[in-house]
Amino acid sequence: MTALALAAGGGAPPDSLHAMRGRLRALLAAAGAEGDPADGDGPPLEAQALGHPEPARLSAAAPIEGHALRARRVGPPPAGEAPLQFTAFLDGTQSSHAVAHLAGLPVVRGTVAAVVRVRRQRAMGTWAFGPRVERRVYAPCAYLPPALCDVVHALGAEVRDTTAPGPDGAVPPPHPLALLDRAVHFVQADREQAERALAELWCRRQSAEGGFLCVDGGIQGSDAVAAAGCAVGVVKSHRTLYAEGDALRVVLALGAGERSTAFRVSVGRRAPVASWYLRLRDPRGRDPMWGLVRIEARLPAPGEAPDDASRRFDAVSRAVLAEAAPLALPDGRWDKMVYPIRDCEQFLKAIC
Repeated sequence: MTALALAAGGGAPPDSLHAMRGRLRALLAAAGAEGDPADGDGPPLEAQALGHPEPARLSAAAPIEGHALRARRVGPPPAGEAPLQFTAFLDGTQSSHAVAHLAGLPVVRGTVAAVVRVRRQRAMGTWAFGPRVERRVYAPCAYLPPALCDVVHALGAEVRDTTAPGPDGAVPPPHPLALLDRAVHFVQADREQAERALAELWCRRQSAEGGFLCVDGGIQGSDAVAAAGCAVGVVKSHRTLYAEGDALRVVLALGAGERSTAFRVSVGRRAPVASWYLRLRDPRGRDPMWGLVRIEARLPAPGEAPDDASRRFDAVSRAVLAEAAPLALPDGRWDKMVYPIRDCEQFLKAIC
């Protein structure tokens, strides 16, 4: 058995950031290589202004209810109509830390997790097909000497190459901050994949499981989920507002319990969805984004009457509004967050 294999402890992946750093020190010593394992936990890379957010912008969207964006009060369900209720909630999380700088370049340990929490008789429990927890190492393989690459691979965790060419074929420069930023984006993509896999599994099993899934965030990332009638997305961030001119004024002026008419959202190669803005709480005395969420659901099916689509959008809106209590305190985003999503976050925090 090689010195690297002995130092790696048989290749078992470490369970903690501290354990990985200790293993890395042993591997570097066994290889006679130089490196600089980081000390202390420190804040995740996501909290260090890396992975810069997209710029705030406005984008026009084509209405699919009428010919212009209007405010519409959701109101109670029609007499005799059973209210739509969510039975399950999906959320994911990510965390990244630099475990070392080898040849002056960052090696990052990333953790992603996703879970579906199911509500039965008002009690929350974990769906049988989750949670998913994945830990990987993100390293600039193209810029590391072969001996240091061997050390990284001997850590026992799956390695992602942060110098892999992007969609445009470009390779990032060997700037430590550029490589940290790349690692955060790679971790984010892995988190989105974990969430997408759980959402698609839910939709495939929906006919057997029954129930209606609330996804924290959009559903455009999956063609299957975007086209399914068993899942909707609740988007809390508004870096892009799908409204301009009079439509923007309508969105910002929505009152509690009001929604905008629906519009079509289609971004790049992502699946098109029906979307609308919904105000969960009274914004008076607050900023115009207070309590404002954007809902994503499947587009009207061929042959679906416009009135039927509008009733479906209203039913989804009522289901989201019904989750506005209890408050998702003490989370700072409680004005936009439904409580079961906070339950998902607390569950993931406890296991990661």
